Amino acid sequence: MKAIILAAGIGNRLGKLSENKPKSLLEFEGKSLLKRHIDILLANQINELTIVTGYQSEMIEEHLKDSAISITYIHNDRYTEGSIISLNCAQEILFSEPEFILMDADVLYDQEMISRLVKTKINNCLLLDRDFIPGDEPVKICVKKDGSINEFRKKIADDLEFEVQGESVGFFKFNKLIGASLLGRINDYISKGENDTPYEEAIRDLLLIYPEQFGYEDVTGVPWIEIDFPEDIERATNEILPKLSPISI
Repeated sequence: MKAIILAAGIGNRLGKLSENKPKSLLEFEGKSLLKRHIDILLANQINELTIVTGYQSEMIEEHLKDSAISITYIHNDRYTEGSIISLNCAQEILFSEPEFILMDADVLYDQEMISRLVKTKINNCLLLDRDFIPGDEPVKICVKKDGSINEFRKKIADDLEFEVQGESVGFFKFNKLIGASLLGRINDYISKGENDTPYEEAIRDLLLIYPEQFGYEDVTGVPWIEIDFPEDIERATNEILPKLSPISI
């Protein structure tokens, strides 16, 4: 199984704390987010990684030059546009791989997250955390009584009926059928000039068209945080990091 990490963004919302580096190079206890990703992937027998870079791409390549994992770099020179452009850069994997894991780079998390994706029997799997703070920022997953997902986006319609709601961790496992279909949806958005569309919208389209193809793992209680704002760095350091289990490669 291969993994794709989207690491092209600038991280403007971190302000001076970004130190003009990609968010994925932020360090916690002396280790960057990207190196933590790699350690966890290796611990789960994932030995091939594609990283889509953009902002300060040379810094990422230099930082990971001695990594034990096989890394393919794809540079997105349109990284200031939407994340859907970055995912489109990995179209060869989306179209041809039997199964793959897709990951946002700006997440600090326990290795249990990737273990769940690798071991799950769900062909196309999202990770859902029921313990989240409501608001406009989290990408939400809504689940009906029958267990099928009926919404996946930041803003949920007031009249939507669901049994379970949680936040998406930003990690996914897809098979070739959905990967190829996802590529088709991405190309549709780009052809219409809707480059600022979050890639999650393309996934949402497929979820609503083929709900029987998707499922989720409930990871409520597994520590993680997405790093978007200065306060996220503080919480990651003080609350999340002490809860993470040691990584054994």
